Formats: sequence, structure tokens, C-alpha cells
Amino acid sequence: MKYLIAALNRKLRSSDPLDLSRVFRNSSELPSMETSSPAVFVNGALLRRYIGQKVRAVLQVIRSDVGSVVGKSTDDQQIAVRGSPPAPLTTYLEVVGVAESDNVIRAQIWTNFGDNFDTNNYNELCKLASGEFKDLFI
Repeated sequence: MKYLIAALNRKLRSSDPLDLSRVFRNSSELPSMETSSPAVFVNGALLRRYIGQKVRAVLQVIRSDVGSVVGKSTDDQQIAVRGSPPAPLTTYLEVVGVAESDNVIRAQIWTNFGDNFDTNNYNELCKLASGEFKDLFI
């Protein structure tokens, strides 16, 4: 990681394009990404297809309690999320977790997405990621 930071710092001071292949001595030094258990992009309607599987959804928070959040999905369906949400919550929240039923997710990761979010674009992304372009996402 220190090599990546050094390369980025050098890039900021020069006008040459950044070529990470010159930064890392071998592929074992390249930053890695967890890909063993990808989360499917879902809206409310798609959630029921993935019960028992890892999913990710963006919700508009309606209310929250100590161990749960109730929110509106990007296609206007109500979804309950079990787990301990971060404090404070913003209006929009991404949740990654396991779909327990057609309207419940058991959260593993919570990410605040701020108070402004384009739900229509995310909803279209969910449809594409579960439809004709599914292979690009999983």
C-alpha cells in the first residue's frame, strides 16, 4: 500500500500518466479486493430472488431503532434491516448483508450515503445487474 501512496504522491507532482505496473515490483504487491462472496445489487422487488444470499441495497431511512432500520427501497418498497446501524444515520443508507425474507436483510456492512441520492439511477442499476448484464456484476 505504501507503494501506491508514493506513486499517487509522485503523480500529483507531475503531468505524466500514472502507470501502476511500474509502481509494484510483482503482482503480489498489488492491492486486492474481496471477491469470494460478492453481494447482488437489489431493490425491493429483486430481494425475494436472493433469500439466503448476500445482497446490497440502498434505502431511504424511514425510522430506526437500536437493532433495526426500516427504509424505502429505490423502487418504493419497505424493507427492514436487522443489525446495529451507525450513528448518526443519513437519509440514504447502503446495506450489505444476507436476505432473510422478501423484505428483511440481516446487515453485515452499513454505509451512510448522505442526504441526496439518485434512487432512479440505482434502481436501473439493480435491474441491469440482475438482468442482461448479470455476468458483469457477479
